[in-house]
Amino acid sequence: MSRKARIDQEELARLSAEGWTNARLADHFGVTESGILQAKRAAGLSKRMTDHSRALPWTLRRQHSQSGPATNLRNLSAVAQGRRIPADKLNTAVRWASRLVGNGLDIAYDPERGFHEVPAGADSHIARVLAEARRATEQAQEASGQTR
Repeated sequence: MSRKARIDQEELARLSAEGWTNARLADHFGVTESGILQAKRAAGLSKRMTDHSRALPWTLRRQHSQSGPATNLRNLSAVAQGRRIPADKLNTAVRWASRLVGNGLDIAYDPERGFHEVPAGADSHIARVLAEARRATEQAQEASGQTR
């Protein structure tokens, strides 16, 4: 029976900060890449996973998962959760959502039809997602001293 490899968390943090890949770290410590990922989580070195379930509450079919609406909703969700995304992607998502809200529309999903626009109700999904992204963007700008 082999002994479980020990990963020194301070060394892992230092090497990760130097830009070592997970594959290189795994070779260095004599573990699998999965072992490195687990060690990074345990050491607080990995980014928390972004949960898009509020913005995408549907189970998407594979062919719809990379569509424009899905991508825009994920980008708005990421921003709402404090993630930074490229400005062009954020602008595209905000323009798309703003167009829908401005025209009194919402987004709906059906596994057969995919995403489609519907009249917005009082609890518009897209309006909520857009508002959460805008609120987070404003808070980030205020925190960095970049007020409009």
